[in-house]
Amino acid sequence: MSTETNKPQTIISIDTMGGDQGPAAVVAGVARSARKNSNIDFILHGPKDKLEPLVEKKGLQDRCSIRHTEGVVTMSDKPSYIMRHGKGTSMWSAIESVRNKEATVCVSAGNTGALMAVSMIRLRRLEGVNRPAIAVLWPSKNKGGFNVMLDVGADIRADESDLLQYALMGASYARNGLELDNPRIGLLNVGTEEHKGRPELKVAHQLLSAAAKPAKYEYVGFVEGGDIPSNRVDVIVTDGFTGNVALKTGEGTASFVGSALKDAFKATPLSRLAALLATTSLRRLRKRIDPRRVNGGVFLGLNGTVVKSHGAADARGMSAAINLAAKLAENQFTEKLASRVASSTSIQQDVLDGYNEENGTDE
Repeated sequence: MSTETNKPQTIISIDTMGGDQGPAAVVAGVARSARKNSNIDFILHGPKDKLEPLVEKKGLQDRCSIRHTEGVVTMSDKPSYIMRHGKGTSMWSAIESVRNKEATVCVSAGNTGALMAVSMIRLRRLEGVNRPAIAVLWPSKNKGGFNVMLDVGADIRADESDLLQYALMGASYARNGLELDNPRIGLLNVGTEEHKGRPELKVAHQLLSAAAKPAKYEYVGFVEGGDIPSNRVDVIVTDGFTGNVALKTGEGTASFVGSALKDAFKATPLSRLAALLATTSLRRLRKRIDPRRVNGGVFLGLNGTVVKSHGAADARGMSAAINLAAKLAENQFTEKLASRVASSTSIQQDVLDGYNEENGTDE
């Protein structure tokens, strides 16, 4: 392990077998991050005979330790099966390193459902959290360049109290990940009018508004799909089904726009000349819409930090997920989120009690 500076090392646990492109892309991503940050070291989980040559080729022997595992969680494996039979897999081992305090954060590009299931049974939920959520950074017009959206797939269901809890956790992530003291929170809906949306959204609208002052965030009300990349809001709250559809749609649209631009500028000699003259601007646009740049969904609500990389991530995408994990670890995100959830529990209960009393309902 590296000891180049006096700054304490951050240890990141990596599931090397989860991604579509195999351990070579994962180790290449590790190498990219290691070059940029001398204060992170790694525990790599996977077959030793495959990982050792890759580590040696990248010159990472002093930065990585290898935990041999033979099992692999595939994208087709059901979470229930992995919960019962996944102990010998690289995913399980990577989570276990966080549970045992050997590493601060885990990164995996594997099966999302299985990763969440293993994380929940090994790390356990924070006290007061009903449903964990996956939060992602979304490119936006805001000064910092990103918004936070959650949930994007941890659980397709979410009632009004879950949405309130997502708002409280999202506010904490925005404070620690985006350094926003008073984040603006919006609730995703089919329109901004108060009479629109499912019943749980109408109730959640009232709960998020009531919790804004004591939880120290600004509630902007309902927001629509077009507001996700806008500068109107910092945190977008929604259920996992809607959030996942929005995320995949955004990634697909970014890929389509990039491909369409490339084809358009190759169409004629004149357009190729125009592309040459606009090289700098096109490079800036390509970087802005590149999904790899913000690769990494964070599991919120667990006793440990887990970053979920996109399954198709290449070395650059894996490096982005690792860099996000390192930033969260160095900012002691897990501890701060746990403290925020603990302090928010009374806020959440007071808001729910106030709503039930006002509307004459009983829990």
